[in-house]
Amino acid sequence: MEFDYSEEQLAITDSLQRWLAKNYTFEKRREWLNAAEGMNEQAWATFAEMGLLALPLPEAHGGLGGGGADIALVMEQFGSALVVEPYVPTVVLGAGLVADLGTEAQRDALLGAVAEGSLRLALAHQEPGARYARSRVATTARRDGEGWVLDGRKAVVIGAPQAGQILVSARTAGAVGDAKGISLFLVPAGAAGLAQHAYANHDGQRAAELTLTGV
Repeated sequence: MEFDYSEEQLAITDSLQRWLAKNYTFEKRREWLNAAEGMNEQAWATFAEMGLLALPLPEAHGGLGGGGADIALVMEQFGSALVVEPYVPTVVLGAGLVADLGTEAQRDALLGAVAEGSLRLALAHQEPGARYARSRVATTARRDGEGWVLDGRKAVVIGAPQAGQILVSARTAGAVGDAKGISLFLVPAGAAGLAQHAYANHDGQRAAELTLTGV
């Protein structure tokens, strides 16, 4: 069984490692954390230019078709530099779910924008009191004409303050705790009825508590 990394993987790792060592100093990280955005837009643009945002996304939708090993290599370098930009919420969780579950139209509209760095995503699934039980979703979604109306609360939504779109899980059938009957909805961060209480986690990365009232 072959466990060696490819030349392409090693080249990406080497380029990222050298860029972080030169540009992502602890002093700059502290400065970016203290900014209103809690991140650096130029760093995010650089990650897009390096192909890191496109790395695990499908080639048919502007990605590079990478896999788990590629993500692990990137995250190893990000961890060593304590990178605060929302890579996991946007690329791994948000874009990963769109790639797996979205329609072709949604993939076309969203994944290319993620890959080029113009769109950030967040996943709002955890709820107050759920204690990491994935099926304990009390947020509801009810039909309203051709659309849906969402009501509920979400806790510790990593990357929400920096996201343009938020993937929100809500119950369309069944009772709280049922494994079935949970759907995902794409909600613009500025949608009417969506309130965010943003804060910094212990590592400095931004998160938010969300309240959805007739969204």
